[in-house]
Amino acid sequence: MTIRVVVADDQALVRGGFRMIIDARDDLEVVGEATDGQHAVRLVGELRPDVVLMDVRMPVMDGIEATRAIVASGSATRVLVVTTFDLDEHVLTALRAGASGFLLKDIRPAELAEAVRVVARGDALLAPTVTRRMLDRFAHTTAPAAPAAHDGLSPREREVLTLVGQARSNSEIARLLHLSEATVKTHVSAVLRKLALRDRVQAVVAAYDLGLVEPRRS
Repeated sequence: MTIRVVVADDQALVRGGFRMIIDARDDLEVVGEATDGQHAVRLVGELRPDVVLMDVRMPVMDGIEATRAIVASGSATRVLVVTTFDLDEHVLTALRAGASGFLLKDIRPAELAEAVRVVARGDALLAPTVTRRMLDRFAHTTAPAAPAAHDGLSPREREVLTLVGQARSNSEIARLLHLSEATVKTHVSAVLRKLALRDRVQAVVAAYDLGLVEPRRS
């Protein structure tokens, strides 16, 4: 099946470049272009794309508010935030708003295409090293969203959530807890369901907001 994409950016050159990259793949298709966040929200409602490439800084409504509106609407569309700098102070806010990951604008064409595929199939896109740097830098400077209480999690599920918050992969968690990867996946799925989280990125943010992981102060 073709993955349908909306590109939201106020710069025509950026939109055109992303369109060329995406439309060059047989399994990807740009179905709409938005010039601001409000336009992006409207297109998502009309076109129901699988993924939105969302710029952060746009007129009328920025990418963060647009992401929040899309998620609040109950849309199944996944949002990939696009930023110029990997430590943009707005990225964490966007992730808390419900984005499924973020990309840098200098991403290579093949990596962009694969990122869209990854998010479209429901996975989160955030490299572990980038997760650590970004959250360590900004988690203590940005007021956290009110997270769901984790009292309903089992002790093992809290362990798994803590390790997810440390940007550990499933294989690393399995090794540390002496579990199979299949069992870890089951625990991660249970955590997402119980805390009403969309994906693994949201679980990382929740681990910080719940105090299970604290950012380094260096």
